[in-house]
Amino acid sequence: MKYLFFTNTPAHVHLYKHAVRTLRERGHDVLVLARDYTCTVDLLEWYDLPYAVYGTCETSKGSLLSRLPAHYARAIRHARRFDPDLVFGMGGYAAHTGAVIRTPTVLLIDSEPASFDHTISTPFARAVLTPNTFRKDLGEKHYVFPGFKECAYLHPEVYDSNPSIRDRLGLDPDEPYAILRLNAFGSQHDVGKHGLSSADRRRIVERLGDDVTVFVSDEGGDADLETLSARPFDLHPALMHDVLSEAALLIADTQTMVTEAAVLGTPAIRSNSFVGDDDMGNFVELENQGLIHNVASADAILERATAVLRDDDRDEKWRRRRDDYLSDKVNLTDVIVDVASVRGHVDELEGLRQFGQPSRQEPAGSVGVGSD
Repeated sequence: MKYLFFTNTPAHVHLYKHAVRTLRERGHDVLVLARDYTCTVDLLEWYDLPYAVYGTCETSKGSLLSRLPAHYARAIRHARRFDPDLVFGMGGYAAHTGAVIRTPTVLLIDSEPASFDHTISTPFARAVLTPNTFRKDLGEKHYVFPGFKECAYLHPEVYDSNPSIRDRLGLDPDEPYAILRLNAFGSQHDVGKHGLSSADRRRIVERLGDDVTVFVSDEGGDADLETLSARPFDLHPALMHDVLSEAALLIADTQTMVTEAAVLGTPAIRSNSFVGDDDMGNFVELENQGLIHNVASADAILERATAVLRDDDRDEKWRRRRDDYLSDKVNLTDVIVDVASVRGHVDELEGLRQFGQPSRQEPAGSVGVGSD
């Protein structure tokens, strides 16, 4: 069979990379259609995945809108030439391309605020998959799995840590470090949202520097930290999860890396204007499980960061919580491969249930057809 995967952001590359490899190893033809956004293409090259670029997008707000017609035209042209049996993606590009070429599409969605994208994409999908923490009803084709999209690449069955990453960072074997991750807020679902101010960033770096080495990963590339002791994260982006796994703490105004930290058992503090009474279900769940902190102010960040960094039992405590929480969460790569094997007819699989229906209490990791 032939499968087409859309990767519009770096996170999408990680989501699908193991499934692409597995399907190719089983003799299927696979093509990844990529949007050249930040390091998306760099990751595809690093993992040696077969891809074609359908368009580019900057991190600035409004960069995407004027480019949409050309993006769609190229995506549809590539898709027609490849002629897939099934399309995978996370929104409008995949759903609309599948509709135009008359090919069933499976959407994997985890961002509740992207209501407009849900409205224009889900009617064209054969199936819509979300984490079970996703709190919006996307209709009769909506199925849920126990876990997060990050379980496709950071689940303990998939990911092995790389302690030698400290050598690449130029750190001593026991030298603690923290990561400050700054979002560009350039995506469609980020419109009207904001993260840490320049003053907040400086306060955080100055405070963390008293206890740990600080690395800054700045998606937008506009953080003014020149007079501070923080180091830029300048390794290949494919190594970020290794760096995150060994970190003492992540502070971020972005979303994905916070969930990644939780799945890795790394303490994380998240602060942006999404935080509040109507926050996304996965971040509410992770905080309830003691795996992340969601806070609204820089003062709260500094208070939580101090407590985490000065906790002598930090590493053991957070890894134990992670292991307990993930004990009944699926390896999402297995789910994606299984869904591919039944061409998106999700109701033929065990371990997935329709939104709002009670769980059948399948054994942990059981996803039915084609599981390894």
